[in-house]
Amino acid sequence: MEALAQAGSGHPGGSLSSADIVATLFFDVLELDANDPQWKDRDRFVLAKGHAAPILYAALASRGFFPREELSTLRKLGSRLQGHPDMLKTPGVEASTGSLGQGLSIAVGLALGARMDDAEWGVYALLGDGELQEGQVWEAAMAAAHYRLSNLVAIVDNNGLQIDGPIVEVMSPEPLADKWRAFGWSVFEVDGHDIEQLHATLVEAQKAEGPAVIIARTVKGRGVGFMEGECSWHGTAPSEDQCRLAVEELRGGLL
Repeated sequence: MEALAQAGSGHPGGSLSSADIVATLFFDVLELDANDPQWKDRDRFVLAKGHAAPILYAALASRGFFPREELSTLRKLGSRLQGHPDMLKTPGVEASTGSLGQGLSIAVGLALGARMDDAEWGVYALLGDGELQEGQVWEAAMAAAHYRLSNLVAIVDNNGLQIDGPIVEVMSPEPLADKWRAFGWSVFEVDGHDIEQLHATLVEAQKAEGPAVIIARTVKGRGVGFMEGECSWHGTAPSEDQCRLAVEELRGGLL
């Protein structure tokens, strides 16, 4: 919130809805080494919904990939922390994303590469539910099932909202679970704000014989009352006063 307020632009809603998912991945699941970001046996994480870069940067800073103080440079000229992830600039970023629909294809390529190298690392991709309106997502889903990529787990941040409104009104991708099953994926559905459930499901998804997808039901703007369930906070940064209120509420929720 503080980085977004200082930048004066960015995407708080989808960053907050995916915060618990990203936290579970980065602190309970992903094998990473902040001292060696290019460690060959690391797990790969692709933020397909690249506009949620603030939550990825927060996780990377918390894991020690760069100083937490650097978060205040979000979206500034010359900063390593651009509005969408840049793999050439930011330690820990595996893929430059932001053009919605492309992230899962990148993840499929990484998973195929791991198989060709007989590597044991896994690939995880976080997608937005509005992103599922992109046809390329389903081409990638079909390819992943065809090649039975058991080293690939996708997570859908299913907060039900996109920049133009509810996803079911803009271009409904429902029924999500049935669609993924029809494409040959193992499907899990969870409360995307329940850390224990997320962790247990991620562990279970790793055991699938082919690609697995976790549909995480979430709330856009989670944790900040005036942002929750409001599509207007998709790409609007908080003012200084709004930021102060948001941070107080978020800190209070952690007590």
